[in-house]
Amino acid sequence: MSSFKKSLIVGASGQVGHQLMLALGEENVLPAGSIPRPGWAHIDLAALCHRPELAEQIFGEEDIAAVYCVGGATDVERCETDRQWASETNHLGPAVLASVCTRVPFVYFSTEYVFDGVSGPYTESSAVNPICVYGETKMLGEKAILDAHPSPLILRTTVVYGEDPGAKNFLYALRRNLTGGTSMRVPNDQVSTPTYNRDLAKASTLLVEGRYSGIFHICGPDLLSRYEFAVRCAAIMQLDPTLIIGVATSSLSQKASRPLNAGLLSSKLRDALPDFRMRGLEDGVQEWLTHSTSAEETIGCLPGRN
Repeated sequence: MSSFKKSLIVGASGQVGHQLMLALGEENVLPAGSIPRPGWAHIDLAALCHRPELAEQIFGEEDIAAVYCVGGATDVERCETDRQWASETNHLGPAVLASVCTRVPFVYFSTEYVFDGVSGPYTESSAVNPICVYGETKMLGEKAILDAHPSPLILRTTVVYGEDPGAKNFLYALRRNLTGGTSMRVPNDQVSTPTYNRDLAKASTLLVEGRYSGIFHICGPDLLSRYEFAVRCAAIMQLDPTLIIGVATSSLSQKASRPLNAGLLSSKLRDALPDFRMRGLEDGVQEWLTHSTSAEETIGCLPGRN
């Protein structure tokens, strides 16, 4: 057993998990992922549905200070065709994990996709009404965790961007394509509130430190379409915005429906953390540019979403 408590980050290999490790300090973290690797806990959220003792074993071996459940099934298109995988990874597995660690803070990362995108931006008290399997399983995950844990923290966010060790978020695809002279089709009718991942991670840790629970929205201050987001990012990177083609979501032939008039409102977060500021697009993208490296450019990636 470790000599001091560590925060368990489930999904540490992703962009938000990576930022949580930096925010907390790697020496204070037990990273976990679905793929076994040295020094990491092996936690496959889908497997926990069938073998909850796997989570119990980790808590028996490590002194855990808090759990950040940031991993999940975020491939919206696959969720639509593989409901079992989506349900086990976004709903049932996290609920099992929450039921095992009721004595420590539990943080579940959710999404604006729990809303239908008819009348956004949304507050924490807005009625949920998901229109795709991804959003439905995240909504069910929220409800199950609220039942399984006495005081969980549910964090909804959206359009997360910034430094990503796997180079999987939209910024990397945008920079790679525009630098290579390749055009991109981007929805001009999906309105949301892009979120800088470093600020998302910091806000999450501050809420845990403050012993907050319940549902919080964490997002950036800008409300704009995915197309506007891409064009503004291109301008910040000094790349050609004419390669970005705005199209209707309906023209993309996607299996899963997307919320269109969406986005999140985060006044509850500002009230809880009055000295903390979520940065806007220009500040966030500029900092990402400063810290991104040429090595990251060489990693193949696909446009991301949440």
